[in-house]
Amino acid sequence: MSDHNSSKNKDGMVRVSENTLDSIKSRLKALIIETPSWGYANSGTRFKVFKQPGVPRDPYEKLEDAALVHRLTGACPKVAIHIPWDKVDDYQGLKSYAEDLGLQIGAVNPNLFQDDEYALGSLCHPRKEVRDKAIGHMLECVDIMKAVNSDVLSLWLADGTNYPGQDDFRKRKHYLMEALQQVYSELPEGARLLIEYKFFEPAFYHTDLPDWGTAYSLSLKLGDKAQVLVDLGHHPQGTNIPYIVATLLDEGKLGGFHFNNRKYADDDLMVGAIDPYELFLICLELVSAAEDPRTAAGAAQVAYMIDQSHNIEPKISAMLRSVENIQTAFAKALLVPRDELAAAQAEGDVIRAEKIVSDAFQTDVRPLLVEVREELGVPADPLAAYLESGEAEKRLQRGTGGQGWT
Repeated sequence: MSDHNSSKNKDGMVRVSENTLDSIKSRLKALIIETPSWGYANSGTRFKVFKQPGVPRDPYEKLEDAALVHRLTGACPKVAIHIPWDKVDDYQGLKSYAEDLGLQIGAVNPNLFQDDEYALGSLCHPRKEVRDKAIGHMLECVDIMKAVNSDVLSLWLADGTNYPGQDDFRKRKHYLMEALQQVYSELPEGARLLIEYKFFEPAFYHTDLPDWGTAYSLSLKLGDKAQVLVDLGHHPQGTNIPYIVATLLDEGKLGGFHFNNRKYADDDLMVGAIDPYELFLICLELVSAAEDPRTAAGAAQVAYMIDQSHNIEPKISAMLRSVENIQTAFAKALLVPRDELAAAQAEGDVIRAEKIVSDAFQTDVRPLLVEVREELGVPADPLAAYLESGEAEKRLQRGTGGQGWT
């Protein structure tokens, strides 16, 4: 933090003043992490969806599980929904049910990748009738946003081609822009369109929204209500995601995150399970931007959401682990003495600068997070509290089957 009065303990870990510690705790208590309805449902690989006992059977039971995660963590008051996976007859009723559970409906996510007509694309499909269907679905999602009081429309587009010559790149680019302009014009007041990108899969020759530059370009052309959404699994190996984050923050175009982790591609593993240092470095950029008057307003708008595929993990337990790992990464990032780091950078002191960052990452912040949770009035160890609560056994009464991706 910019006003750090920091030093190192004899073991090299970061120690901060009481005033700084209180500020860090306040920022951790204010951290909101949205969870996804589909993270509580059955999921799987490209080969099979695995059914677990106790999985929610409808959107209302997904909200019940999300509410339990929020009660245990105090950090997850919002739930993203996916249409048509979470389609109901009465969205006002769904909103009211969420509110009764202490939740809000967060981002609304269209599904443009599971209908048979979308085999060759949706918004970028060569046939107008298919493009019109996809646009109609997005406009349906805008209407749902209005009904549930959501302020985020979150778009991931699976469109692309598998073979050279299959379609015209520039035509598809124009189709996409025309579609997004139509949807953008219908967004509610104060709402945002977050544009996600993915460099490959399910298309293998080209993808219509393959990288942050393409998403950024579209957001610039659309206007202030359009921003880029970064999914941590949607990058080629070796990509410097902290740099992307810093650049988009500086441009005022970072709209949100889908937190997860990966080893090879879009593995959708629990947050921080594979590369916690990368997660920490990303959080360091977010913390830095929040403390800079030039970027603070944009950093405050960034929507944090978990987006994982819990194939073999128990759903609620996996969500709790991810929330804990995000809080851990943010806590460590908040420990970095910004003034000391800036001084080392200005002097070109490579070794000292790297050590300042590394010391913060290696600091054990678990006692700090226990204090934060106690002050929030939630269990010191959310996962242990869940496992001891009997809630997992209670959910077994739902049986096996539940809702899945479709």
